[in-house]
Amino acid sequence: MFFRREKPKVITFEDRLQTLRELGFKTENAASGTRVSRDGMGAIVRSGSGEAAVEAEKGGLLLGDEIGHLTNAGYQMFFRTPGGHMVPARAPQLKALHAFNEDLREALGETSFYNQSLGTTTEAHLYDRVKDRDAGVPVRAWQK
Repeated sequence: MFFRREKPKVITFEDRLQTLRELGFKTENAASGTRVSRDGMGAIVRSGSGEAAVEAEKGGLLLGDEIGHLTNAGYQMFFRTPGGHMVPARAPQLKALHAFNEDLREALGETSFYNQSLGTTTEAHLYDRVKDRDAGVPVRAWQK
């Protein structure tokens, strides 16, 4: 009778959003979920399914109404929006993006991996020598 176990609390999407607000993040509704922003950086989060209460996209620089995601061009990093707008990434912006992603992962209860904790990572690579590589012989810079 006195060995009764407490029921584990199920953390909901709204609980996670409230935690984000307490940590200084600004939340607002967006078309594809909830836009979370702080210090000029932003990400889209949506309600998850199963164990994960929240699914978050990769964070990026706020450029108007769009979020510019980090893209590696080989010689420099850029923030690129879905609309095609590109802005060069500067060191203070990369530091702010790294801090934003770390704090967002911590607030959402996600696992922080070693390679992500070292610095900013990117999935998009637009190297000039790799461009059009899969479409046969690429057009060389001197052939334009």
